[in-house]
Amino acid sequence: MADPKGFLNTDREVAETRPVEERVKDWNEVYVPGSLLPIISKQAGRCMDCGIPFCHNGCPLGNLIPEWNDYAYRGDWEAASERLHATNNFPEFTGRLCPAPCESACVLGINQPPVTIKNVEVSIIDKAWETGGVTPQPPERLSGKTVAVIGSGPSGLAAAQQLTRAGHTVAVYERADRIGGLLRYGIPEFKMEKRHINRRIEQMRAEGTKFRTGVEIGRDIDAQKLRKRYDAVVIAAGATTARDLPVPGRELNGVHQAMEYLPLSNKVQEGDFVTPPITAEGKHVVVIGGGDTGADCVGTAHRQGAASVTQLEIMPKPGEERDPARQPWPTFPMLYKVTSAHEETIELNRARSGQGPSSPKAGEEGRFYSVNTTHFEGDEDGNVQWLHLVEVEMVDGKLEPKPGTERKIPAQLVTLAMGFTGVDRENGLVEQFGVELDARGNIARDGDYATNVPGVYVAGDAGRGQSLIVWAIAEGRSAAKAVDRYLTGESSTLHAPVRPTDRALTV
Repeated sequence: MADPKGFLNTDREVAETRPVEERVKDWNEVYVPGSLLPIISKQAGRCMDCGIPFCHNGCPLGNLIPEWNDYAYRGDWEAASERLHATNNFPEFTGRLCPAPCESACVLGINQPPVTIKNVEVSIIDKAWETGGVTPQPPERLSGKTVAVIGSGPSGLAAAQQLTRAGHTVAVYERADRIGGLLRYGIPEFKMEKRHINRRIEQMRAEGTKFRTGVEIGRDIDAQKLRKRYDAVVIAAGATTARDLPVPGRELNGVHQAMEYLPLSNKVQEGDFVTPPITAEGKHVVVIGGGDTGADCVGTAHRQGAASVTQLEIMPKPGEERDPARQPWPTFPMLYKVTSAHEETIELNRARSGQGPSSPKAGEEGRFYSVNTTHFEGDEDGNVQWLHLVEVEMVDGKLEPKPGTERKIPAQLVTLAMGFTGVDRENGLVEQFGVELDARGNIARDGDYATNVPGVYVAGDAGRGQSLIVWAIAEGRSAAKAVDRYLTGESSTLHAPVRPTDRALTV
């Protein structure tokens, strides 16, 4: 145990964020640089070293959380980094982007605020980079076997790094112009600066992994030809088919999928554009979808200078505290949360109305629950101007409109952030490989991540469906172990934390 009385004497304290009026003027991460290190040792000391640490069950990677908490508390950052990397290839990604199901499963969280596991994790890895503790780990010998990894998101990168370190020659194919998948072009800079991806890519290059950007399997290279060129293939292409909204006016200019909108702002940060082709500047913006992608659109619109930002969610507003009967510990509860983007909406709306600091009034945060879009209305030039909506309620298990609640709100830019429905079927990859799909539109695999095509494996969202970054990395590591066994015909020493059938600890 780190500090035997830490959980009794130390209150939970999280990373400090920069003032809203400052951070909406730039694209840097929202947290105050260096604000964690002065407090994180005491926070790590809150860990109770439980007899059964349920944080392990909450985390699909099986992170050794009590161990690296203890090292962080004692200031042994080198040992903490070693324990952290034993189960996670990219803790700087998960420490910034994961919603931390480990904290929901923390035993301390039964009756107190849980340990700040996510903050401890990111502090350990940032310290490791700062002190030169993260170095390339090239294999001692090569196996002579070759592997193609399709997709460079967290799952593909994890699989590639594991297989490279096992001695196989690995090439990662990415259809975008830069490596990173949704980490690169789906996550805004203010949530994770892309320098974190860049230095991991350099580490992987030094280990021997090859990268091929601007190459789409199915369009630029026939999948069957790729299969013949390599001894094994890992499909980690994600679930990129976005859910659409087929209502009247969908065809109007200014109505875009979130993944049409978000990558352009990231390309500005990369230097590709001075201003993005799709911008919120001076516009009334409506974001349809209440999840993390929707919040990313909200924060992006603020930094582009939107006149107003409204977020719509068809489901009812979640509760602010865990319901022990419906969402018991240690499951991951669906709770109402205020992200950094929503904090910005509240303060910007107050500034526009001339209000001072106070509790948010209804609607002041720009989010509306239990509403459904009925249609869009445009001007004579075909540009969207209004969004028409209606309140909904649950009737016999179905969401039905409430009569008399119809209204319209200004909307000059609309982003659809309603999730994804499965792997891309338009580029030919699925058909050319001949892989089968499951009932949900994901690539089917057996208990060893293998598809119906010999030597072709699938990991991450392409096989699981839309999920969390921590699940993507876990699946990439697990699929790598299966591929290693397939190539060598022997047992593998690689870490495999999850099976394809494993599911999140939720209800």
